[in-house]
Amino acid sequence: MTTVKDIYDNIDSFAPFDTAEEWDNAGLLVGDGNAGVTKVLLSLDITNGVVEEAKECGAQLIISHHPIIFGSGLKRLAASSPVYRAAAYGVACICAHTNLDKSPVFGVNTVLAEAAGLQNCRVSDKNEILFLADTPEKCSPEELAAQIKQRMGLCGVAFTRSGGDVGKVGICSGGGGSEIYSAAAEGCSAFITGEIKHHELVFANENGVSTFILGHYASEDVVLEPLGQRLHSAFPEVSFIKSSVFTDGMGVI
Repeated sequence: MTTVKDIYDNIDSFAPFDTAEEWDNAGLLVGDGNAGVTKVLLSLDITNGVVEEAKECGAQLIISHHPIIFGSGLKRLAASSPVYRAAAYGVACICAHTNLDKSPVFGVNTVLAEAAGLQNCRVSDKNEILFLADTPEKCSPEELAAQIKQRMGLCGVAFTRSGGDVGKVGICSGGGGSEIYSAAAEGCSAFITGEIKHHELVFANENGVSTFILGHYASEDVVLEPLGQRLHSAFPEVSFIKSSVFTDGMGVI
């Protein structure tokens, strides 16, 4: 019988939980590690809707990227909270956040690089949260944006043309806009992220780094299906399914 702890240990083998940032809350956050598992639901976040989906489909475990318990500390456990519902339903929750971002073996940024059609993905020597990759051949920012849109099935890609052709690319998924400074220091001609602040974008433009802004959800959700496939290879007797109810609700017209 596969247990929650077995799956936790497998994730720990390629994205060690002790590598998570100090401010993070990664790990087994709800449930019993000894509980048996036959079905797992994967979701970027754990909302009440996701917990209900787990109950309805018979999943004993939810694996998410963003922690179900986060912030300054849990002060009160309301019956309406996802944490309460998961515990009440006996659904365990494993959250692999910055440890999965930082993993050079398999993680959000390595999967994002592959999904974007980049190659030679590696961790920056100067900053372990920033990944570097290369385009197969030099291309214009417009061509790279079109490639990302097509390969990832996105409605659109917001980008800036801040320099010449693109070769070396910095990658930091999610709210990784602050890594633009490290990307520029690494000599990147392009930078892919989920979110970026105005002053960070101004810096990118001033320093000739074309920036591709996919949205927080799109830049991280890309890891869920490959993660499920990887875990299913390790535990073929367990079903791993991606949530069909959770999205960020964003649309483009």
